[in-house]
Amino acid sequence: QVQLVESGGGLVQAGGSLRLSCVVSGKSIIMNIMDWYRQAPGKQREMVATVTRGGISTIADALKGRSSISINNAKNTMFLQIEDLQPEDTAVYTCYADVWTPERGSKDYWGQGTQVTVSS
Repeated sequence: QVQLVESGGGLVQAGGSLRLSCVVSGKSIIMNIMDWYRQAPGKQREMVATVTRGGISTIADALKGRSSISINNAKNTMFLQIEDLQPEDTAVYTCYADVWTPERGSKDYWGQGTQVTVSS
């Protein structure tokens, strides 16, 4: 069974940094695309970063210039590094993956999310 587990969130002062991780577990899995989303209280969920298995990445405007996304295919892990965090970045950050398995083919999977809170 495929599972996604995020980690790395927490309480950070404005100007600080965090490195979020998302580990994908399962047998004979192939990660095709992995994304990071975030949702703040009272706001819609938004995609903030995406990366392909080949390492091609895109960062949303909200985090462009102070974040990077990367993927470690050997360890089935995705990372989101965020620098110069601001209170507006406070949200639950959730990872998504398009994962292929022999049993189900390519399917969408979501993690449970990790809370990022930025204090001023």
